[in-house]
Amino acid sequence: MVETLYAAAGGQGGSASNPIVGMLPLILILAIMYFLILRPQAKKQKERQKMLDALKKGDDVVTAGGLHGKIVGFKNDNKVVVLKISESVKVDVERSAIANVIKQA
Repeated sequence: MVETLYAAAGGQGGSASNPIVGMLPLILILAIMYFLILRPQAKKQKERQKMLDALKKGDDVVTAGGLHGKIVGFKNDNKVVVLKISESVKVDVERSAIANVIKQA
């Protein structure tokens, strides 16, 4: 009876498990996190940088604060954008504060 229980439990003579198999869940979690979180975020950041680099005079933009205006110039080696938000009102905003370029029809 004891011999059958011992044989069913696997006993002490079993082979050692592969360490890769033990690490497989961690590797899968890291791969899933990369493809679902990190890669799309890097792609969005590249698209945003491309949009900021393509700003030019005459573009209608929206700032992160919600101001709508038209670009009328640049200052400080193109780091500051001059926006015309009304007929006689111009404001200076950082280039990084531009949230969106409005597509004109």
